[in-house]
Amino acid sequence: MFNRFHDETKYGIQEQAFGKASQLLTTKDSKDISMIRNLVAACLLFGTVSSAVVAQDMPLSQVLIDGEGWQLVADGYKFTEGPAVDKDGTIYFVDVPASLIFKIGTDGKPAVWAKDTGKASGLMFGPEGRLYACQSETKKIVWYDRDAKPTVLASDVPCNDIMVDKKGGVYVTDMGGNQVWYVSPDGNKRVVASGFKPNGLTLWPDGGTLVVADWESPHLQTFRVEPDGSLKFGEKYYGPLQIPSGQKLPGSDGMTVDDVGRLYVATHAGLQVFDPTGRPCGAILKPQVSFLSNVKFGGEKFDTLYVTSTDKVYKRKLKTTSTPYFARLAK
Repeated sequence: MFNRFHDETKYGIQEQAFGKASQLLTTKDSKDISMIRNLVAACLLFGTVSSAVVAQDMPLSQVLIDGEGWQLVADGYKFTEGPAVDKDGTIYFVDVPASLIFKIGTDGKPAVWAKDTGKASGLMFGPEGRLYACQSETKKIVWYDRDAKPTVLASDVPCNDIMVDKKGGVYVTDMGGNQVWYVSPDGNKRVVASGFKPNGLTLWPDGGTLVVADWESPHLQTFRVEPDGSLKFGEKYYGPLQIPSGQKLPGSDGMTVDDVGRLYVATHAGLQVFDPTGRPCGAILKPQVSFLSNVKFGGEKFDTLYVTSTDKVYKRKLKTTSTPYFARLAK
């Protein structure tokens, strides 16, 4: 696997190096990806190993704050999902069965922001401050303006979770169809991956790799993102995921990535964390026994984790940060 380092400068250099190597790759044989990853990593390691700490040494002690636990934000919902963060660190989330989108105000309390959302199950902010949503009941992909007015981007797209790229293109997972859709900024739709049961998804910090949770596998798949939004070279990159006693599957759902490349995924075992090489760092315990569906960083400094868990929303402050994807690309 492709080794990266804690230091953000070195991390950026290595992402660039891997990106250039990927552009030269023309074969569809996934073994060549691993070979290139190892080659690039070896070259970079040779020149920097003396002054860097390798990525696989990323324990949860680098993330968790002593004495800081989960705090209840709000409860009383039917099924919370789809946390999304705007440029100011404000968190939005959905109550799927109620067809409502909530916004957490400056007072820390959620208030209804949009109604009749077609049972929106996934949210994400994208370019121009638009809030994108996948409507699981109406099978529509829409975006909301600042006044909560929706505009339909595409119809007849079975959808569960959503990810928006830097161009305003949208990836959505279709669990029932065992496939991933891509909807271009002009509304054209097509299937870009299939053959597994996709659930949550996220992009790496550079936007060049899409990570997709496979509900039926103890691994998370990665795909290289092509300029036209298509996906190539799928492989089981992150894993193995922990499966608690009494469960047959890990329950992999929503995901997010922090600024140094750690990946956080909501599962039955809690919030499982992986380093940039795909190796497990550990699991942060769930705030309650009920199902943990999704996760997002928010707050003024983007250093607070927000998770959706069935009837409740929780938050927890960490040592690390996660700049919103659209804001990161704008820098």
